[in-house]
Amino acid sequence: MKTFVGIDLGSTTTKAVLLDESCQVLGRGITNSRSNYAIATRIAGEEARVDARFTLFRRALTDSGDFGERVGEFLSAFERFFRLEQFIERLDDLEHTCIGQLKGGQFAALEARLSETLTETFIRVRREAGELYAPGGKRKSDFFRDIAGARFYAHAEAVSRETSFPYEVLLNSYDKAIIEVENRPPSGDLDAKFRRALARVLAEDRIAGAAAEWIRDSIDASLGLELEESYLVGTGYGRVTLPFSKEHIRSEILCHGLGAHLMYPQTRTVLDIGGQDTKGIQVDAEGLVTNFQMNDRCAAGCGRYLGYIADEMNMGLHELGPMAMKSERPVRINSTCTVFAGAELRDRLSLGEKREDIVAGLHRAIILRAISIISRSGGVTDEFTFTGGVAKNEAAVRELRKVLKENYGELTININPESIYTGALGAAEFARRAHSDGARAEGRA
Repeated sequence: MKTFVGIDLGSTTTKAVLLDESCQVLGRGITNSRSNYAIATRIAGEEARVDARFTLFRRALTDSGDFGERVGEFLSAFERFFRLEQFIERLDDLEHTCIGQLKGGQFAALEARLSETLTETFIRVRREAGELYAPGGKRKSDFFRDIAGARFYAHAEAVSRETSFPYEVLLNSYDKAIIEVENRPPSGDLDAKFRRALARVLAEDRIAGAAAEWIRDSIDASLGLELEESYLVGTGYGRVTLPFSKEHIRSEILCHGLGAHLMYPQTRTVLDIGGQDTKGIQVDAEGLVTNFQMNDRCAAGCGRYLGYIADEMNMGLHELGPMAMKSERPVRINSTCTVFAGAELRDRLSLGEKREDIVAGLHRAIILRAISIISRSGGVTDEFTFTGGVAKNEAAVRELRKVLKENYGELTININPESIYTGALGAAEFARRAHSDGARAEGRA
């Protein structure tokens, strides 16, 4: 099966999208961006290929038999078991890496006690892994570093109290090892992992006999399909660092415009707020960019701005939106500079302003800045599509709807749950078109 890959190397996350020949999304993958973009590209691409397998599984189970409404439920359990196995595998790798660095390293003098303490900590993390991937399990994120880190810190603190071993030494060991582990994709045979996960879900659901055999045959047939990478296009903040020829690179403006058009064909104005920049883009009926504006080098109005505010308030970034939604009287934030906004935040807190009102005001300030960028690109034309990581922030979405209605009246506002992949989707479509154009050119020759 021919696939077409789009890679969006953002400053915070790297995304990958796989399309098939009919422009249908096969798979999506995401990982933390790193100083080594080649590694981030490889890991995001691998995640997209795994996701593509589950798409193929769904097609096979839907098309080749009467599985009824249980397909979604079955595949959800199947993926949970697969992700759990991947998590345990990487957790084992992390433990071995932590312990392996004791030999002759900076922790050699504490080798015996540290090894024992690390082993107990990882036993506890591993023991609760099943709960993290159970239905309704609460995970900090889907990134291994975030999940493993949150649970390691919690258990390491408890173990250090029980054993009187320095907590800081455990953290130093983890911090050194996680960098090495997260910079390599999960190892092992993927097909074998899929089959082991399948065996577990069949056993859990008590599916046996002819039904189990049909499911195994359908999954085996899907695994037998080769996902051929026919063409790849890279875009985003880090695109110039990739070892691609110019033919395989597109600007993020073009990719976000085309990606938004593919999601919503009537799109005419696109707002993308990512970690590093904000883009206001105007597109025509074909998804081609007619005008655009970006913010300057200042991080105000971007995801990094929210991250800075979260750090100032000693909160997680994911907590800002829900807190802002509790506000009934957002305060007016005057500064558009990230650093000065931090100072204003502290001043407001010292004056007794409610945290939720301050955070709501900060969200409105971000949106006002974004709208000013859009106005310089040509204003807002119906339909309007909001993309980027900040589009998943409910408070930012609420303020955007308010500001647009105040200034432009009633509009169709599109926000896709997968909007963070918009740039990668556009890049994948550029890859598909480039391959098609090349094939047609060869045919004419």
